[in-house]
Amino acid sequence: MVDDHEMFAQGLTAVLGADPSIEVVATAGTVEAGMAAIRLHTPDVVLMDYELPDGDGASATERIKVEAPEAQIVMVTSFDDEGILVRAIEAGASGFITKHKAIQEVAAAVRAAHAGEALISPSMLARLLPKLRQNPRGVGADLTAREVEVLKLLAAGVSNQQIAEELVLSLHTVRNHVQNVITKLGAHSKLEAVATAVREGLIRHA
Repeated sequence: MVDDHEMFAQGLTAVLGADPSIEVVATAGTVEAGMAAIRLHTPDVVLMDYELPDGDGASATERIKVEAPEAQIVMVTSFDDEGILVRAIEAGASGFITKHKAIQEVAAAVRAAHAGEALISPSMLARLLPKLRQNPRGVGADLTAREVEVLKLLAAGVSNQQIAEELVLSLHTVRNHVQNVITKLGAHSKLEAVATAVREGLIRHA
């Protein structure tokens, strides 16, 4: 957890630590302290504040994705600014939760991020897609027709289970397709894959 609000971080750490499925391995109050803790502990999930004394959460996310690409990063913010959320998606964040959410919802978000789910509502994703940058780099040409179908459903903000039901596939098969999409697009999360697909012109927003 990287957050400079000590009381918030302590409270969240206490609640998350009481959950038997979650272990809080480190807390930090700055980007640099967070990077050092991530190198030491290689966490599965990072809860990242956006506004930090020595930087911002989106820039920190970009750095984490270079040094610990398997970590799922959840942006924890007091803001509902679309520009901030777009930056977080483009940096590789798995999603966002706001600080006014109940503590129990944060625990659920950690578990969902660990499971590879994108933490964003379909309505919010629809709002943000048009704001993602278009800057083709030539990836995604090797996506299969089925993988493009899966990608379009990811862009609609649906879960793996919903994709399985929509395409009449097993959940295991869907997870394989999702991972193939993420890998072929050079992404690290569902949201980053969607951002890359928009950038490449592989999918269009409404």
